[in-house]
Amino acid sequence: MTVLPLIFTSGLASGINAYAVVLLLGLLGRFADADSVPQALERTDVLIVAAVLFALEAVADKIPYVDSVWDVVHTVIRPVAGATVGVLIAGNDPGSLSEVAAGAMGGTSALVSHLVKASLRMAVNTSPEPASNIVVSMAEDLSVAGLITLAIFHPWLAASVAAVVLAAGLLLVWLAVSRIRAFRARRRERRAARAAAGSA
Repeated sequence: MTVLPLIFTSGLASGINAYAVVLLLGLLGRFADADSVPQALERTDVLIVAAVLFALEAVADKIPYVDSVWDVVHTVIRPVAGATVGVLIAGNDPGSLSEVAAGAMGGTSALVSHLVKASLRMAVNTSPEPASNIVVSMAEDLSVAGLITLAIFHPWLAASVAAVVLAAGLLLVWLAVSRIRAFRARRRERRAARAAAGSA
């Protein structure tokens, strides 16, 4: 039970930035003596690869429309990373039921948060200026850092915060979709009105 909140939180954070999760967990395990971090994430080669990929994402995630392409590519990568981290945190016998459950929890929470992130970033891309992308990307990076750090030292509090963040994200997606549908409906009505006026 003690690893469940860490698995959920790391999965959710992986859906936002999987490379940051691996890098932060590895660094906290290696330099902050966090016992809950799997040793596999503390390896030097893992940390180097995670740092390079994190740097690439840090750049791509702040460029309008490039961030959406990046999100499409990571629709598989982020849930797989969330599931893998969940399995490593569970640390049980390979193929055990608890390991499968940990992978499912980490992968599912990563997939849901990834879909929320990708949807909201598409909505942000409709703004004409690039500053909003940079601000949102930095906010995402800081939230991942905060959640993972909190999850290591206060896992249940972090899981509660992560659940609230996920619920708020789902609400924002619902509001964005509702506004887009209303906007499209108004556009169709205007076109129909113009067509009717032109034929008259």
